[in-house]
Parts: sequence; structure tokens; C-alpha cells
Amino acid sequence: MMDIHQILAKLPHRYPFLLVDRVLEVEFGKRIKALKNVSINEPFFVGHFPHRPVMPGVLVLEALAQAAALLSFADDNLQSDKNSVIYFVGIDGARFKRPVEPGDQLILEVEADRVRGGIHKFKARASVAGELACGAELMCTMRTVA
Repeated sequence: MMDIHQILAKLPHRYPFLLVDRVLEVEFGKRIKALKNVSINEPFFVGHFPHRPVMPGVLVLEALAQAAALLSFADDNLQSDKNSVIYFVGIDGARFKRPVEPGDQLILEVEADRVRGGIHKFKARASVAGELACGAELMCTMRTVA
């Protein structure tokens, strides 16, 4: 488990772009289960859509990518720092099955699939109340920046 303070120590994202509120389960190098509480106060709901607020699919994918980054940093000895960034480098097979709306608890589940040439591949799914909202394969890599 990770609370918000541990998440902030591991990810460079901050409001309004931090999309993981809590890590519920983590098995280093294998899988992670995290939570995003979707609130009507999210800034994207002002324009997407005023008459029927829906979390943009690209932000559901970003939340999954952030969970994947947390899985990469799940080991206590690994920390994000100002010289290292995990980049989201690819998405395959993304499918959206249900809208994510204010009041939903978005459950983010990511499994490590494989590593090849410094590219980490993950199988990811986001669900609400046990119902699949989004599924995809994600690719990420860590880079040192100057």
C-alpha cells in the first residue's frame, strides 16, 4: 500500500495532473492496484462536458500510465528524482467500455508484461464497481534528463 505522501515522493506529477490517489496493493515487478477518486471538482469536467460530465479517455489512460510508473518505483530503493523521468511511449489496443463520471472510484490495475530494450510493457485495465471502463497495453521507458 502507498498513501498520497508516498505517491508524491515517487511521481513528479502534481495537481491537477496527479491521477492516482492511493495504491491498494502492489507486488514489486509484477502488479499494482491503485485508486483514483473521480470528483466533480476535477478541472476537466468544466468543458468535458458541461451537460454530462465524463472523464476524458486519454486521462483514464494517463491514470493507468501513472500506476505503471508507480509499479516501476514500487521498490523502496527506487525513487523518482529530478534527473529521471518515466515516459509513456506507447499504447496498443486501447478500448473504452463505459464512461467514467463524477463520484466514481476508478480502480487501476496494471501487470508487468515484459521488458525489451529498456521499454517496459504493461497490461492495464481501469474499472468502476467491477465493470471494465478501459483496457490497454501500455509501454513506458525511463530516461535521464539534464
